[in-house]
Amino acid sequence: MERYKVVIIGSGPAGHTAALYTARANLEPLVLEGIQPGGQLTTTTEVENFPGFEDGIMGPVLMENMKKQALRFGAKYLSKTVTKVDLKKRPFQIFDESGQQYLAETVIIATGASALYLGLPKEKELIGKGVSACATCDGFFYKNKIVYVVGGGDTAMEEATFLTKFASKVYLVHRRDQFRASKPMQDRVLKNPKIECVLNSTVSELISDSQGLNGVVITNLLTGESKLHKTDGLFMAIGHSPNTRFLQGHVALDEKGFIKTLHGTPETEIPGVFAAGDVQDSYYRQAITAAGSGCQAALRAERYLVEQDIH
Repeated sequence: MERYKVVIIGSGPAGHTAALYTARANLEPLVLEGIQPGGQLTTTTEVENFPGFEDGIMGPVLMENMKKQALRFGAKYLSKTVTKVDLKKRPFQIFDESGQQYLAETVIIATGASALYLGLPKEKELIGKGVSACATCDGFFYKNKIVYVVGGGDTAMEEATFLTKFASKVYLVHRRDQFRASKPMQDRVLKNPKIECVLNSTVSELISDSQGLNGVVITNLLTGESKLHKTDGLFMAIGHSPNTRFLQGHVALDEKGFIKTLHGTPETEIPGVFAAGDVQDSYYRQAITAAGSGCQAALRAERYLVEQDIH
């Protein structure tokens, strides 16, 4: 059975960058791409905030370019999804959905996180066509437009406030009569003249045409009354779920399921196991920060192999 110096689990910006750096270091990494090769960026349209692309770049194209760059230096990619790991003994053991086993001297976990959605009909098809889960990614496209934000925590407050830089009006929809967010965040929202709060309500239906989303149906949960509202954009701010279910009991996770890393590094509590990107970052969640942490994980893995005298 082949034994790899580096196995990278996941293929978003963090995984591709880790693959590029470890490949250039002649470590011949294996990348197990996962159920969504390219990660969340494959569901976005134009990416305008990744440095180096003056006119923007399509999310799927950016991911494909990153992959090609890593392949050029000798990275190996397999369209496999990891379902089980054994990180208690060395070499580390990784298993895919067919039961195939891979042995690794170091592991970089870059499985990302998935935005939570409401589960409405047409919701997934409208991602990038009026439906988004990232205001900092897509807010720029809503200049002088009306948008809705769903959520009641700090993330929802941040997204709504950020969107007022562009949108003419922001409606913040929350299913309860009070927000979960911290008081300073709530105060900032309540004082913003561009934001209107819609409480005890939920988005119950999405209205669209060939161009994308153009309306939402808001249902009052106390009265049961539903009303159609015209809108140009709907932002989900109800949280992210890290893709770590297969890691439970194998690596330390926080209360939300994100991998715990040590002292701001990509290192986990298991020597030789590293984490990069959104799987360990519940705050920034940007392509550029994910890529940066992928670079860090790769450099740490390379150093670890040298320290362990593994050739």
